[in-house]
Amino acid sequence: MVTVDASSNEQHPPQQQGEVEQEEKEQSIIVETSKDPHEAKQYIETYHPSIKVVTVYDQLFQGMALKASPDKIEKIGTLDFVQAIHPVQTYKIDLSFKQAKEKNELLKNVEDAVIPSDWNKTNYTGKGVKVAVIDTGIDYEHPDLEVNYKGGYDLVDLDEDPMETKREEGIPTLHGTHVAGIIAADGQLKGVAPDAEIYAYRALGPGGIGSSIQVIAALEQAVKDGADIINLSLGNSVNGPDYPTSIAVNKAVELGTAVVIANGNSGPETWTVGAPATATKAISVGAYHSAGQKASLYDWKENKHIAFELMRGSVPWKLEKDYPVTLYDRKQPPDLHGKIALIPRGKVPFYELAKQAEKQGAVAVIIYNHEEGVFQGAIQGDEPVGIPVAAISKQDGKELRQRIGNEDYFLQTKYQKVLEGITDFSSRGPVTVNWQIKPNIVAPGKNILSTIPSGYEVLNGTSMAAPFISGIFALMKEAHPDWTNEEIISTLQTTTKMLVDDQNQLLNPSLQGMGLVQIEKALDPDTIIHQPFLTFGKALGFTSKVKQDIWIENKSNQEQIYYFDIPKKQSGVHWDIPRSVRLKKNEKKRVTVGLNINTMLTDKGLHEGWLQLNAGETTYQLPYTFISKEAKNPKLMGFEFSLKPFSKEEYQYRLYATDEVEQIDISLYGMDTLLYQQHLLTIDQVEIGVNEGYISKKHIKAPGFYRALVTIQLKNGTYENKETEIYIEP
Repeated sequence: MVTVDASSNEQHPPQQQGEVEQEEKEQSIIVETSKDPHEAKQYIETYHPSIKVVTVYDQLFQGMALKASPDKIEKIGTLDFVQAIHPVQTYKIDLSFKQAKEKNELLKNVEDAVIPSDWNKTNYTGKGVKVAVIDTGIDYEHPDLEVNYKGGYDLVDLDEDPMETKREEGIPTLHGTHVAGIIAADGQLKGVAPDAEIYAYRALGPGGIGSSIQVIAALEQAVKDGADIINLSLGNSVNGPDYPTSIAVNKAVELGTAVVIANGNSGPETWTVGAPATATKAISVGAYHSAGQKASLYDWKENKHIAFELMRGSVPWKLEKDYPVTLYDRKQPPDLHGKIALIPRGKVPFYELAKQAEKQGAVAVIIYNHEEGVFQGAIQGDEPVGIPVAAISKQDGKELRQRIGNEDYFLQTKYQKVLEGITDFSSRGPVTVNWQIKPNIVAPGKNILSTIPSGYEVLNGTSMAAPFISGIFALMKEAHPDWTNEEIISTLQTTTKMLVDDQNQLLNPSLQGMGLVQIEKALDPDTIIHQPFLTFGKALGFTSKVKQDIWIENKSNQEQIYYFDIPKKQSGVHWDIPRSVRLKKNEKKRVTVGLNINTMLTDKGLHEGWLQLNAGETTYQLPYTFISKEAKNPKLMGFEFSLKPFSKEEYQYRLYATDEVEQIDISLYGMDTLLYQQHLLTIDQVEIGVNEGYISKKHIKAPGFYRALVTIQLKNGTYENKETEIYIEP
């Protein structure tokens, strides 16, 4: 869990100075209660009248939003019906950003920008459909959004003003405005559904930081306000189906609201999808990129291409010849004239590193990661950076650094044709514990042009892909007002375009789900396949027999015969599939697909692929997954450590186990010295899912930043280790 700034930003009529000072001392918190929250509200109003109960939550979780001075709120922690307190902390870091004032001004400097309205070639506009954007708020004064903005709520400040964070309030934000523009901008820029109604719920405060409970509270408020669709372009790194936000999403869906969620930006490895995209009933969206040309760095000595991602705000990478690469040391700056600066990622802002390198004469900057994978960075400052700035992986950066040594090392920029497909950053499934396939579907997530406060900007991410689906969902609801959400979801999934690799082989389900959305085909389908994801789980014994039901619906006006292609033979795997299914017009029928697995003959690990269903000349691909014995999924994730709210004596911890674990042991090491400092905790009774508890402050030798070594003992007696960084507050 992370915290947010919830200091009051409300506008008030003139008051006496004493009254202003008293109001400025107020804090906002959300508490979870073990009893009926309405009864808890009555108790607080009776016995603690100085504490204002702002809102009661009773649908997706039990709790209340409260406002009062810190000394009054501290008493809440002593009440026996208060299960958990979610406080707020203030951030005062300032960060500015640049944007284009005009849409066309930005398009001149951005190659291959995607315009949201280009993905709607229909006559539908989403008119009358309510779309809730749970995010950083939105700039509802933006000329492209003000017409369609209909209201919302601020779950950070607990008021009815969900404006993006402004500079004077902390680290400014723009994310929610960009998401809202993709859905329903209606001005210089047009969104996918330009007549949809936008409702904004600010659950993430300064710097885009928020807690799970703010997100859950925003979900509840959006459901109460009658939202047809909720867009969640946010998430965390916890890959588990029963994380609190995922559970809340499922409840919202059960109450009749469609929930569309970004799959995450932690690719390209499998098992990287995070909550709440892991929710079983959510529409989880991966990021697609169109065909084009991609630049990479070519190491001719090693005959290796080094992939990179341009940082947000960077000028295009258009280097045409070989350039020497030099390691950049800020303390002893080398001569960078005509060179590419290689810089390790650290605590110094990317913008500051880039400007310093530019002033030293560099032609480009490469920043390599301090953890696995390529990261999504941004260079934001008062003056633009005139040279390209890119991010590469930790492994590529370390290898390049070793080859450079003390001498210049030449790299060439090569430009290669790239097939359409899934972006490297898009998180992959499947989900742990229940092994469900995620994402469900993919949409554009690369170079997406949309609104930001006072202007426009091009951004990348699954955060941009999700609102494409939310907008398209609005078009479907307008076109088919009598269809259920389940019918719309199944139709969007059935009518996708399947994506292939350079060998013309289908990309795995863990990358693309059912494929790329196609709104024109979804509006008038001949067939709908309901519950198309074939998740057969984990086979542990010598043999395993499992079945899964799907429903095939003939939406055409004539009889159709459906039949499966016989799957390719695979050692230890036998399919039990009906030969054919005959459906009359508008008939719907259940079909059972069986799978027999001999774990002694199959390779251990995750298996995924496709079953092909045919109807005349039309083919449909059904994704399947199963695990033989065990998989290389992460066993532990989401380790959090912080002071217990309103306590000076205890810390609280939380972590998530995805598999059967015998014991977890955590020790602390120095960040720079890597020397052992102290043992932190041991958990002997580990449950699959969330594990949490408290540690006395007396147990901690010294506050500060540490590298935590987490040792996991599995049920089979083997051990796994993982490292993470934690900060222990003083």
